[in-house]
Amino acid sequence: MSLIRKSAAELGALIAAGEASAVEVAEAHLDRMAEVEPKVNAFLHVDREVTLAQARAVDERLRAGERLGPLAGVPIAHKDIFTTADMPTTAASKILEGWRPPYDATVTRRLREAGLVILGKTNLDEFAMGSSTENSAYGPTRNPWDLTRVPGGSSGGSSAAVAAYEAPLSMGTDTGGSIRQPAALTGIVGMKPTYGGSSRYGLIAFASSLDTPGPFARDVLDAALLHETFSGHDPLDSTSIDAPVPSVVEAARQADVSGMRVGVVKEFGGDGYQPGVLARFNEAVALLESLGAKVVEVSCPSFATALPAYYLIAPSECSSNLARFDAMRYGLRVGDDGTRSAEEVMALTRAAGFGPEVKRRIMLGTYALSSGYYDAYYGQAQKVRTVISREFDAAFHQVDVLVSPTTPTTAFPIGERADDPMAMYLADLCTIPSNLAGNAAISVPCGLADEDGLPVGLQVMAPVLGDDRCYRVGAAVEKALESRWGGPLLKEAAAL
Repeated sequence: MSLIRKSAAELGALIAAGEASAVEVAEAHLDRMAEVEPKVNAFLHVDREVTLAQARAVDERLRAGERLGPLAGVPIAHKDIFTTADMPTTAASKILEGWRPPYDATVTRRLREAGLVILGKTNLDEFAMGSSTENSAYGPTRNPWDLTRVPGGSSGGSSAAVAAYEAPLSMGTDTGGSIRQPAALTGIVGMKPTYGGSSRYGLIAFASSLDTPGPFARDVLDAALLHETFSGHDPLDSTSIDAPVPSVVEAARQADVSGMRVGVVKEFGGDGYQPGVLARFNEAVALLESLGAKVVEVSCPSFATALPAYYLIAPSECSSNLARFDAMRYGLRVGDDGTRSAEEVMALTRAAGFGPEVKRRIMLGTYALSSGYYDAYYGQAQKVRTVISREFDAAFHQVDVLVSPTTPTTAFPIGERADDPMAMYLADLCTIPSNLAGNAAISVPCGLADEDGLPVGLQVMAPVLGDDRCYRVGAAVEKALESRWGGPLLKEAAAL
């Protein structure tokens, strides 16, 4: 098996044993990127020499006897919303084109300390605002399963890179489903950790009470290994939880659901859901029952109001966070010819630098926060958020985890929803409640839809700091399905 086909755990073991070097592994993935990137457009920045220099440094650390983590020398693709001192960080926006941060994000620093090799920065919806990676200022990313379709978003570049075997691992962020939704659409594993379980320091903010860094991988164990690598308390992030990281690797290796109580969310299914998605989901639920789980139906009525509440809370926070892009301190500056006021330069810069979706959300958020409307819109949305959190708490007194389809449909054609924001927003219908409540949730592949042969994701939701339960259930489903299929679902994306 070639190096690009091996799991991250296998690559880490080979490098640790001296049977492969970090440089050899990096070169294999860089060569794969050169082959498929013209078709996929998963990366915004790649510098072969910088990557190989990182790999050589890891090999030297290992030769010197330094004890590194199980992923030392393993390549990783990094979403271009985490700051990196040695690479540009643009958030896929013209307003930050070419910007080189003076510091690494905490997640970036922890990846480097553990010996992972950053292959490059991946494409995304501008400032992580979108569900298809069509909102990037640098062109859309394409789904490796079908190049005419989206890879999901906002972390579509990260998910496509893993699905296309350009990288065994990648980092994403999940604000309303931006890890789980693209993972489902590209047939890989994507995890949203408990909010506060992974540091936001150095993550360019979209919605600060929702943004959550998390891992992508081609199998559950790899995702768990990466999760443990970058997670944990960070004093630089005021929202970071000062608690031990749940034992996610142990849970992924356990892969046993016997005796677990699994709740099927009644509100997620029916009209608007693709039949092939529901068929694979129902099969996954039956599989869990056959593995010894007790399956019950759970009703969470307020989940139906999560979407409108989210699209008041997230744009409101976006409106506040993006005010810092003022053309005065860093980034793009337009019209500064000495004749215009600072306000004119600021207006011209934002008009040229922000894309349509970002402008839409800034305007929505600014309106929701405006005098006379704050209580009616933002305030009411926060009350809905509280109700959703309480319904999660009540559900988790009945069951250990909740399950649902990750997305209502499989990957849709590029351009199909570009002019219909509501249709686009509905792609995150099942994922948003977990962001509003802050609890953990994972998407794992559960088969291909009959209609189009495209991947379907199973979402597993767990309580706050119950991340290990997600991995335990996800690994059990993965193991059982691989036994049934005779191997992994993602053997090779057909389009490549």
